[in-house]
Amino acid sequence: MNLRSSILILCKNEAANMGPCLEAVFGQKGAGAFEVIVVDSGSTDGTLEIARGYDVRLEEIPAKAFHHARTRNYAASLANGEILVYLAADAFPTSEHWLRALLSNFEDEQVGAVYGRHFPKKGSSFEREDALSAVYGEERVVKEPASRRRLGYRYYHMSTVNAAIRRGVWAATKFPEELKVFEDLGIAKRILDRGWKIVYEPAASVYHSHQHTTLGLFRRYFDIGFTFRQLGIWNEGTKASLLQDGWKLVRRKVARFDRNGNGGKARASLSQDLAKSAGMLLGLNERFLPLILKRRMSAFGVYE
Repeated sequence: MNLRSSILILCKNEAANMGPCLEAVFGQKGAGAFEVIVVDSGSTDGTLEIARGYDVRLEEIPAKAFHHARTRNYAASLANGEILVYLAADAFPTSEHWLRALLSNFEDEQVGAVYGRHFPKKGSSFEREDALSAVYGEERVVKEPASRRRLGYRYYHMSTVNAAIRRGVWAATKFPEELKVFEDLGIAKRILDRGWKIVYEPAASVYHSHQHTTLGLFRRYFDIGFTFRQLGIWNEGTKASLLQDGWKLVRRKVARFDRNGNGGKARASLSQDLAKSAGMLLGLNERFLPLILKRRMSAFGVYE
């Protein structure tokens, strides 16, 4: 049987999410034949038992063996499909046409990868709502050299929470295993720099969001700044677009201060945005900081 796609789900202790995720996956229509491969890295909460209740190929690796890039490359190596579809276990497709919307973009042979929209889950913070709306809008975007200046920092953005990569493109690029985190940013750069297009497809949407503490956001954005420098994608266009979007978010939050009793949430969100900005700035300039301090600032242990 020729498989159009392989859906790859990496997980650990996702008992609360695995069932809804797989229900949505197996409810997809109009996308042709596909397989589902689940790679688990040491679940102890019933995730494995839930996964075994569905028609999936289940592979287990030790918890210590998990690595954001290496494990994604491993999952891809197990696949038989023409298109590798990455989906987080806590991301739920919003419709039965999610997969078809992703795959339809590969009719253009120059498209190397596609990623879809993220909607915040119910109860998400203002910070998450605004952050997701800033990078996952309503407009379909085709990323190619001519759009680089216009897109700024968004040019290399791609999230494997909800994405698809042409198998041959993955084989030629791979997720960069020298990165401890933000491996999707790394492979996006490799794909675009080698001449393939990346498409943002808003019709391929999922519900996905996390609740972050202010300190957690500071440390996460410190690592983002570090990765921007590591990959060499920090330039005037990137800087200008980040500043522009940052100013828009600040104005949006200030406008919420006295609206419908949301002042407290808006102020908390503004504080989180300031923490993100500080983390990003320090990450971009980490070469001036002592190693002991950088290790404390990093969320993902990029200095270990």
